[in-house]
Amino acid sequence: MKKFTTVLVWFRNDLRLHDNEALARAVRDADYVLPVYCFDDRHFTTTSLGFPKTGAFRAQFLRESVEDTQAALRSRGADLLIRRGLPEVILPQLARDIGAQAVYFHEEVADEELLVEQALVEALSKTLVNNTPVQDVSFWGSTLHHLDDIPFNTEQLPDVFTQFRKDVEKKSKVRTVFPVPPVMTMPPAFSNLPKQELPSLKELCPTSDIPTPDARAVLPFKGGETQALKRLAEYFWERDCLKTYKETRNGLIGADYSSKFSAWLALGCVSPRFIFAEVQRYEQERVANDSTYWLVFELLWRDFFRFTARKYDTALFRVSGIMNVKRSWNLDWKAFECWKTGTTGVPFVDANMRELLLTGFMSNRGRQNVASYLVKDMKLHWLMGAEWFESQLVDYDVCSNYGNWNYAAGIGNDPREDRYFNIPKQASMYDPHGDYVRRWLEKG
Repeated sequence: MKKFTTVLVWFRNDLRLHDNEALARAVRDADYVLPVYCFDDRHFTTTSLGFPKTGAFRAQFLRESVEDTQAALRSRGADLLIRRGLPEVILPQLARDIGAQAVYFHEEVADEELLVEQALVEALSKTLVNNTPVQDVSFWGSTLHHLDDIPFNTEQLPDVFTQFRKDVEKKSKVRTVFPVPPVMTMPPAFSNLPKQELPSLKELCPTSDIPTPDARAVLPFKGGETQALKRLAEYFWERDCLKTYKETRNGLIGADYSSKFSAWLALGCVSPRFIFAEVQRYEQERVANDSTYWLVFELLWRDFFRFTARKYDTALFRVSGIMNVKRSWNLDWKAFECWKTGTTGVPFVDANMRELLLTGFMSNRGRQNVASYLVKDMKLHWLMGAEWFESQLVDYDVCSNYGNWNYAAGIGNDPREDRYFNIPKQASMYDPHGDYVRRWLEKG
């Protein structure tokens, strides 16, 4: 017997049908399931320093991902109800309108997302359906290793990645993937609900230019679970790139020097557990080597930043960082404009910054270098860089972005205090013939 007649499923950064516990449990627990996505207006305001919080590249990728989720649900006889506004206002009202007894969703860890969750939970507790408060039912589904399975509680989480990795590898197992629910039944009242169209990119980002494709981009990133699974199939199985991932991952040009899964991971279009399962299958059917291990190693770094954000809460965004290091930071906007636009006069830095500006993406090697240059050479405030990345990166992930900027600024998880990148040396190592610099700095 089902626990509920009707359940709302609130989609957030979990825009997929595979390995979606909130969706799978709702289908198991209820006769009727109504999936909902809210375009939260707060995501389209400005950062503390005045940058668009969600720039056009990110917004476009998000639109595509929501549209793909809606299409996938429709192909199974269901749908995705789209709304624009505050989830803590919209979802309780929807619950009343269709008589939903519960709202299922995946938990987040960063401050802004948690405040929305808390507001929703409070609002649901005051929303009565059949004289009973609407229940909130949350799940953990954003990391490779489940929160309940890592061998330490939040307060005991190591501050050094190596210790975290060794303990997790030794004592924690990755859970199996939830299958796509075979049948989803929409509530009868769904047909009476007013429908809203997917907001246009111009509606979401009225002050931003519509992104134009750049032929030099590493990949034409397109949002959605369909594209995520297509990319994985191509990278692993069609082009057999996984076997050399460790050797090529520090590349700068082209689609296949790294997996490029980060954008789809950021919005949950692909599950890290699904990637892990495919790596295991690849190891069984093709080869197991340092490269297959290293891709999982990078997923562990992603876990580490997410658990660290949970441990330190708002400290991740504090000027002194998670280690509470007191330093004075310079807000020189003229100098920052040179960094932002790729006009510092340092070719390797400028090439990377122009790639970001024109495509919404930059390699991991590039990110480390431009971050180091901003805070160590230019002596500028690390939050200027972190918030610019938040605005621009198509693969922006709050925990990885701010965790890495804490790291770069010497106020985060780094046992080597004040790690410095020698930019000319880095350029000679990773762009020895200047191909990358010419690609972005020479006029075509």
